[in-house]
Amino acid sequence: QVQLAESGGGLVQAGGSLKLTCAASGGTLSNYHMGWFRQAPGKEREFVAVINMGGEHTYYSDSVKGRFTISRDNAQNTVFLQMSSLKPEDTAVYYCAAALRFDYHAHSYGDWGQGTQVTVSS
Repeated sequence: QVQLAESGGGLVQAGGSLKLTCAASGGTLSNYHMGWFRQAPGKEREFVAVINMGGEHTYYSDSVKGRFTISRDNAQNTVFLQMSSLKPEDTAVYYCAAALRFDYHAHSYGDWGQGTQVTVSS
């Protein structure tokens, strides 16, 4: 089990950028595949991106591919989500999560952070 804490959310204009950070404690992040998910008001939680344990492989949802980049620094027990060319429809609470399998299904992730709000204004 690992405790996760997201930061870096905020209010940004459309076309802008934000970088989210997920810091882990109580465990070794390199033992987990790490994902980012988001949930907008009134909508179900949505997969955004995943990175494998070593950081060599990534996978993105079609809605963010080419605009978002997931990365990790295992030495610092940290995962990042660089978001560029943001759109109003990217507005959501963003969560990082840890999994033992490389997957885009939320049910594969056992540990979740509390989330950080990202709001993109038009």
